[in-house]
Amino acid sequence: MKNLILLLTTFLLVNSLHAQEFSIGPKFGVSQSTIKVNGDGFQSGDDKLGYHVGAFIRMGGASIFVQPEFLYTNTGGFIIDENNNATVETNFNRLDIPMMVGFKLAKFFRIQAGPIASIILDQNFGENPIAATQNIDYRSSTIGYQAGIGLDIGNLILDAKYESSLGKIASSVAGFQTDQRQNQLVLSAGFRLF
Repeated sequence: MKNLILLLTTFLLVNSLHAQEFSIGPKFGVSQSTIKVNGDGFQSGDDKLGYHVGAFIRMGGASIFVQPEFLYTNTGGFIIDENNNATVETNFNRLDIPMMVGFKLAKFFRIQAGPIASIILDQNFGENPIAATQNIDYRSSTIGYQAGIGLDIGNLILDAKYESSLGKIASSVAGFQTDQRQNQLVLSAGFRLF
């Protein structure tokens, strides 16, 4: 399955080099994220508001496009640790690289989906001294997916996407096994410079 996705993405990218459209510009937005926890003694806490800023490139024809993005993202979530009666606040600063493949249904409406690679640049556990000792071993990078819709209004692009992780971001908290995956709703705006 991964090879099929890679082959399709490569095919679309190569075909897009001869495409009618090439756009580049800044992109920014907000996200609402949560960490889904599946493990005894743990549960998901409240959602956390985050942000992202970066750039996008769009290449494509009249109906199919490829849109890689390069984003600095601040995100996180809360984990309720019932074993230690604590709430663990997690904050991540990441480099996100989504590779969206989309279809234009009209000149202004798009549907899109694709993989996202996330590289954790920095992480912390808020100001809770108990949370800082939870010994959570987060992976330095993860692979996930995004899917959503978009609107093009002149040079303005608007996107609403759902993101989830394909694998665990950590396997344990304080020695207790958990399956943690980050999910988020992403709203963003970009501006095509050309």
